[in-house]
Amino acid sequence: MDLVTISFVLLGFLMVLLLGGVWIAVALLATGWVGMQFVAGGIPAGSVLATTIWGNAASWELAALPLFIWMGEILFRTKLSEEMFRGLAPWLNRIPGRLMHVNVLASGLFGSVSGSSAATTATVAKIALPELVRRGYSEKMALGSLAGAGTLGILIPPSITMVVYAVAANVSIIQVFLAGFIPGLIVMLLYSGYIAGWHMLHPEQSPPAEPRMTLREKLRESANLIPVSLLIVLVFAALAFGWATATECAAWGVVGSFAIAWWQGFLDRKSFAASVMGTVKVTCMIMLILAGAGFMKQSMGYTGVPNALAGWVDGLGLSPFALIAALTVMYIVLGTALDGISMIVLTTSVVLPMVERAGFDLVWFGIFMVLVVEMAEVSPPVGFNLFVLQTMSGRDSNYVALAALPFFFLLVVTVAIVTVFPWLVMVLPQAVFPS
Repeated sequence: MDLVTISFVLLGFLMVLLLGGVWIAVALLATGWVGMQFVAGGIPAGSVLATTIWGNAASWELAALPLFIWMGEILFRTKLSEEMFRGLAPWLNRIPGRLMHVNVLASGLFGSVSGSSAATTATVAKIALPELVRRGYSEKMALGSLAGAGTLGILIPPSITMVVYAVAANVSIIQVFLAGFIPGLIVMLLYSGYIAGWHMLHPEQSPPAEPRMTLREKLRESANLIPVSLLIVLVFAALAFGWATATECAAWGVVGSFAIAWWQGFLDRKSFAASVMGTVKVTCMIMLILAGAGFMKQSMGYTGVPNALAGWVDGLGLSPFALIAALTVMYIVLGTALDGISMIVLTTSVVLPMVERAGFDLVWFGIFMVLVVEMAEVSPPVGFNLFVLQTMSGRDSNYVALAALPFFFLLVVTVAIVTVFPWLVMVLPQAVFPS
């Protein structure tokens, strides 16, 4: 049996397990085990499994993952979302779309300290959605903008998804973090531009402008943004100037989030225990998936399947842009059935050789992966952000999915922009780490 055929057999076996409801981590481990049976020379699958899992779990870079998750869990239990709304709202009163832009700005701000799309969506929606509906804004636009803006939690560093990709692709976590800033800003500008344009076309679906505030009143309200702004500056100054590694910055972020929680009076035994348990649950889920993906990657490496597939794709004669277009379609389809982290760990072992051979930088491709994972977050039926907003609004899934559709296409536009102009992604990593 040739290697391309073996790859499709393994893919078919994996899909059967996933469609049968088997846990993703277990499905990956089982597929890796089956793949080892095609390896010549009788390499013991059990030994490879043990060493791979230990190697993945002992990764120093992966130590940043639970710390960033913990930072988000702590801040999720403070008044951060309410304070962001109060701090940003006074400056948006005269912009088309007015307070609807708070969804984008607050999601970008909270996303920079949470690292999770679902946490960002839930936290911002908890305070913004009832307030916007109460003030007379369109509920459909509010839901759509929250679903789209919530994805900024994984694009604006620090990001759990970026950490997972960097470990899976064996690239610098700090460089991937730096690469996410400008694409994150592009997404925010596209979202706010769409909201402003929609408002000018449908002025009747927004309430009248509120009374003007004096500059002193605006500054007094914006003082609520100082704690989280200081935390962001602390974390990223240390990253950008090389004062600390990504893992050390994550640790400082945890300390800073504890300080904010203590200052606001939310640091007690109950919230501490809840933040620890939330961190343990999410970390264990991701670590188990990474262990399964690592074993499957090793298995496929022993069989030679990734190189065979890369050669097969090369034989198709696809240009680099055509390859990215094909991968975008593939990930959009995968996003209808899998969550983002699963998409990354399932595909990197096969896709990365193709991408490298096509001449793309793996740091750039990490941002591409994050963008298509963002699409998955707002793609039915397994879009996590849609689930969150469906629960919080009481609306059915179709209503929320249609509301989020324009923001899905804006993410597609962003992918096109960073593909045509890759320097937008690479300028910051190359400035901080010149080759």
